[in-house]
Amino acid sequence: MTFQAQYEIWLNMHLLERQGENKRRLEQGIGHAEKLFLEAVWYPAFHEMDGLYPEYEIADFRDGVRFLDFAYLKSGLRLAIEIDGYRAHSADLSRWQFSDSLMRQNHLILDGWKLLRFSYDDIKEKPRMCQQLLQQFMGRSFIGRKKETSAEIFLQQEILKYASESRVHVRPSDVIQLLKIKKRDAQKLLHGMVTRQLLLPAGNGTKRIRCYKINPEHISGFFTK
Repeated sequence: MTFQAQYEIWLNMHLLERQGENKRRLEQGIGHAEKLFLEAVWYPAFHEMDGLYPEYEIADFRDGVRFLDFAYLKSGLRLAIEIDGYRAHSADLSRWQFSDSLMRQNHLILDGWKLLRFSYDDIKEKPRMCQQLLQQFMGRSFIGRKKETSAEIFLQQEILKYASESRVHVRPSDVIQLLKIKKRDAQKLLHGMVTRQLLLPAGNGTKRIRCYKINPEHISGFFTK
């Protein structure tokens, strides 16, 4: 399914679920910078938008409401994603607006949210860097949990693609470089793939596995189309 087709299904689903001001804001349309984030960063990184909510309403610390550009809610994770347009610079804000913006972020964190911010320029000029940052964040958030998530499955797909295209045995250091994650997380991810029989130990070592190879009998249909 193309991005545009998936986007329209996703947006219509959220429109059907919204009411009042929440729905009206969404009916006005997602902004250019926000849609570019979906098309150039989020969708290429994960190939789906399950768990991602646009214009997500939250209680404001001033006893009102505010709207996050996006909220990702899945498996206990609450991630706020804010897109800063090219006009949203501190030089264009009043001192009150700047202070209010900082206090808003502080209260989000106090309320248990994680927060990632992306500039319009980075989304447009460096989409792969933004994708990798999201993949790294998801890897650290989900790797090793009992219930496997779509984010973890996507990271496994990236490893299999790398191994298939490079035609070499995969080492933890390769995964660290590929996904920009910590050594411990890379080892957990590879161990999970061995458990699922997507990878097999390679080399001569028996006590300590230093590299892995694809198990061709168990990866049919695993890659995202």
